[in-house]
Amino acid sequence: MPDTISEPARERLLQLMRLLENHILAGNTGPGYKSAVTSAQVEHLTGWPRDTIRKDISCLGMAAGGVEGGSIGGNAGYEPELLIPLIKRALGLDRRRKFCVVGLGRLGSAYLNFAPPELAEFELAAGFDTNVNRVEILKSPAPLYPVYKMAEVISRLGIEIALLCVPAEAAQSAAEKCAAAGIRGILNYAPVALALPPGVTVRNVYVVDELRSLTIKIK
Repeated sequence: MPDTISEPARERLLQLMRLLENHILAGNTGPGYKSAVTSAQVEHLTGWPRDTIRKDISCLGMAAGGVEGGSIGGNAGYEPELLIPLIKRALGLDRRRKFCVVGLGRLGSAYLNFAPPELAEFELAAGFDTNVNRVEILKSPAPLYPVYKMAEVISRLGIEIALLCVPAEAAQSAAEKCAAAGIRGILNYAPVALALPPGVTVRNVYVVDELRSLTIKIK
């Protein structure tokens, strides 16, 4: 189903899922609470038109129905505990996937202990670095390895996603090693464009670009 949902709709559904998860974490469910979230509330928090919200939810099929008052939300809105699983299934997030961190400098090492509650559908399986001393010294809930073991470890553990936290000059080479080892998705934090074979999806996270984009919007 993910291929039948447009990219903008996928992004909105991901944000909607985070809003619903935060709603649960804030304790806004259970006896004495209005647990359902209405499209009006989502519109207020995001600025998305209510019709857009309902249309996105209609993409989920099955019980969603696309309108409030359907079987997932009664007459007052959408129930987070029912809508979140629908979003995960529609976006292919209903299976636990393994990821690794490549590059264990300040940014990479910070991700070694990054485990918010909503990260339940992902498992940090390994970390890699060219510096053997760093691999031996750092503490991590996941095993750490030198880069030369990357191909064997990624293949053996079935790791699908890599967080690429290396300097710009090392990014292309590291990404190629990831792709050759079987990585299917790369979250790239280096400020460079990566050239990789078909079948490897790259998502770039450039802080400077985000700051520039924010500046344009507030200008």
